[in-house]
Amino acid sequence: MTDHPFPFRDPQLSFSRRTDDLLGRLTLDERIAMLHQFAPAVERLGLGPFRTGQEALHGVAWMGPATVFPQAVGLGATWNDDLVRRIGEAVGNEVRAKRAQDDRVGLNVWAPTVNLLRHPLWGRGEEGYSEDPALTSAVAVAYTRGLRGDDPRYWRTAPVLKHWLAHNNETDRDTASSSVRPRVLHEYDLRAFRDAVKAGAVAGVMPAYNLVNGRPNHVSPLLREHLRSWTDQSLVVCSDAGAPSNLVDSEHYFDTHEEATAASLKAGVDSFTDHGTDSTVMTGRIRDALAKGFIDEGDIDTAVHRLLAMRFALGEFDPDLDPYAENGALDTPEHRALALEAAEQALVLLKNDGILPLAPAAGRTVAVVGLLADACKLDWYSGTLMHRSTPLDGIRERYGAENIVHVEGVDRIRLKSTAGWLYVPQADEATVGEARGAEGALDPALLAGRTDLPPLTCGEEATELALVDWGDGVLTLRTDEGLYLSVAEDGHVRASADEPGGWVVQETFRLEAVEGHDGGYRLLHIGTGGYVSVAAGGAKVAESGEKISREYATVFLRETVEDGAEAVARAAAGADTVIVVAGNDPHINGRETEDRTTLDLPAQQDRLWRAAHAANPRTVLVLTSAYPYAVTEAADTLPALLWTAHGGQAAGTALARALAGDVSPAGRLPQTWYASDEDLPGLLDYDIIGSRQTYLYFDGAPLFPFGHGLGYSRFTYSGLSAETDGELLRVKLTVTNDGSCAADEVAQLYVRAALPEQGAGGGPETVDGDGPELPSRKLVGHRRLHLLPGASQEVELLVATEELGHWSVAHGRWTVEPGAYELLAGASSADIRLTTTTVVEGEPEGPRPLAGRGLDAADYDRQQGTEILDRTKASGDAVAPASPETEGQLVYRACDFGERVEGLKFLVSGEGRITAAAGGQSLALRIPRTGGPYDYRVLEAPLDLGGVHDLHIGLEGTARLARVDVVTGGVSA
Repeated sequence: MTDHPFPFRDPQLSFSRRTDDLLGRLTLDERIAMLHQFAPAVERLGLGPFRTGQEALHGVAWMGPATVFPQAVGLGATWNDDLVRRIGEAVGNEVRAKRAQDDRVGLNVWAPTVNLLRHPLWGRGEEGYSEDPALTSAVAVAYTRGLRGDDPRYWRTAPVLKHWLAHNNETDRDTASSSVRPRVLHEYDLRAFRDAVKAGAVAGVMPAYNLVNGRPNHVSPLLREHLRSWTDQSLVVCSDAGAPSNLVDSEHYFDTHEEATAASLKAGVDSFTDHGTDSTVMTGRIRDALAKGFIDEGDIDTAVHRLLAMRFALGEFDPDLDPYAENGALDTPEHRALALEAAEQALVLLKNDGILPLAPAAGRTVAVVGLLADACKLDWYSGTLMHRSTPLDGIRERYGAENIVHVEGVDRIRLKSTAGWLYVPQADEATVGEARGAEGALDPALLAGRTDLPPLTCGEEATELALVDWGDGVLTLRTDEGLYLSVAEDGHVRASADEPGGWVVQETFRLEAVEGHDGGYRLLHIGTGGYVSVAAGGAKVAESGEKISREYATVFLRETVEDGAEAVARAAAGADTVIVVAGNDPHINGRETEDRTTLDLPAQQDRLWRAAHAANPRTVLVLTSAYPYAVTEAADTLPALLWTAHGGQAAGTALARALAGDVSPAGRLPQTWYASDEDLPGLLDYDIIGSRQTYLYFDGAPLFPFGHGLGYSRFTYSGLSAETDGELLRVKLTVTNDGSCAADEVAQLYVRAALPEQGAGGGPETVDGDGPELPSRKLVGHRRLHLLPGASQEVELLVATEELGHWSVAHGRWTVEPGAYELLAGASSADIRLTTTTVVEGEPEGPRPLAGRGLDAADYDRQQGTEILDRTKASGDAVAPASPETEGQLVYRACDFGERVEGLKFLVSGEGRITAAAGGQSLALRIPRTGGPYDYRVLEAPLDLGGVHDLHIGLEGTARLARVDVVTGGVSA
């Protein structure tokens, strides 16, 4: 007998049986209600409300004070799996602690982001770990294991990986399609998700806003074909916010929301995040889809079953047995120490000519200058700081405040109109409030600016404003009290914000020169698109909901009170050493919804390091940023450069300890730092093979290579060996600290095929030769070590032999070619210290069996001027010219035509022309207009050929090519 009224309440039963029982007790309406992000309570069964989605990228976000760890890209720069796992544990415990304080906090966390940092101009680069899939996977596995916990039955939190799939652009992010060839799909994008899912610590994924190969990710068959094939565990797919509606509203992929919702549900989306906390819209669409026969109750039950399984694993129904129910801990001494350790390990020393470490000494003055010298910046997915350490704070504490000179380097200006000087009126003491977002919000995009302060006006007084140009003419203006000019919902301009922020940043402006008015400027508010106009009611950019146009803008004269570069030069000239701290504000010019336009350091900050160095050659540049910069001249000129992502609450202390030599920097770059914008392909070019992207294929000279990072000690590598152990390679090497200080080293292991001829990038032969284009080298293992002076440590890395392989487009499978492979060990992808060779046996890939199996058009070896699109809305790929005006070209290497074929047949849609050439023969066909992009027909043409030849195909117009097959029984007319 049992005391439990329902089997689903019986903890002695398996989660599977309990989930089945609970599902069977829910009414249809109750089940449909559970498919929205905010599922209501089912009081008759004692079920509470449930929410999917709690942001926890590098700490608990959006719910008020929490421990703030370095940005995700900074965690990637640590190359330390153990550290990241411990951070995951801390974040998971803080989620539990916040949940105990506020039941709005969910235990299903939307983290980490495993999108690869393919392109350094992507606005959300701060959210990812690395450009490399192996490093990204390793860090993601560590973080999710920490978030999940190690109890075999219950989960601390339920991590969801973001954002499935091939998502690296904010520009047109909900309408742009990523053209992803099969090799890039299997070797690159899927790999970032696969290992974390297989490790068993992932509860699900979130599809991205974009389309892949012409099909929205929220209806992708890859969710079923790949994601759910990697594990027997139940996985929940949570839509991104508003994405279900985008299928109709912006993407126009479906005609009705009922069709779109049904397609998403059938593809595998289980939880719909749309219309905020109002679930009625989405549940109404699900009911209508059911009524129209687009889905059945089985589709609903499948999704609800997955959601309930996650709730059981989180201990919702067994609070007395849940080992994490009372384990929540917030802002503990251990968490504070961990935040400092993470910030220290994320620091990357890019260059050092011997100026560092800089030991503190009495009478030695240090000038700490730059726009980020006294800043501790947060990003969109940060929590609210409980502790704050800026570079200036840390350096003052470590070197003594009496030895520090600080100049920010802003341009101090005053603005004057015909009505007088622009100034900030005095506010009543009663209106002083706390920082925006400090109280926590389920959706910080809904936080509004303050309207309780008086707006700016013009008069006899003048308020000096600190002007910062963050690049591309995007300005912020700040008062001496530290308040930024901002615009609230009533359209007035006030000095009210502690920092720039919000979904639409309300603290950025542009100064536009007025033609015909010498020295006159209009002030454009970027967030609203309105111009500042000062009237009797104060400064405003909108009136009665309408933005103010330029003809009604107030014209200002700008008076520079102090030039920032000159102030920096004065401070630098009087100091022994200068530390210039430059970088970005994570809410401006590169963030969610906004890609960067250039790798260049903003001009104002470029002037500051140049002014400092001209006045004092002992100038160190510290870059605190969410992404790389092309600081080529600084790297050539300055004696030392460091980079760190925004390092969280302990960033300043960590930097000071590294500068002083208390710790030796040992972070490593998780992505390539290119020398200029000219090195970059287009932002929407996802073909890393064809466009030579990332360290895997880039054959130019980077500014700093992937994996680069220096320290204060010297390390030697010895004894590299590799032995085959079944399906593994057991690789060993020894690392020795030959320097005079204790330090960390990151041993890195790469592999490449040992072909006799090398391409320009030092990699294997290209498609024009005998084999496919393979990476010049590929990371297959790493280990971060701490060694005392003179100490040695043997490192053993286990490498699956499948890591030596690639996706065979000729045969549709993973293949490891037999032959010799080089294993390269060193301190970066370019600093290889040891090399050994291993030989792998197996069956050669062989020619493409065209005569036996035909080929899918997307399985090309090389392309130019094409894009991959959806063959149908449900599944499959087709290839089309990227532009109807330009021929697209495809190459299929080593096609086996058999003894003899009489022709080729093409599965095509659209309108245009197709050509084919092989073995000295060619054909051309006009494609008559079909009924639409999904209305395919088969066209045949004679081609008398046998043997193995490369097949070249050209496409023109709006043609889509889905398949090519051979004709052996005579070509039809």
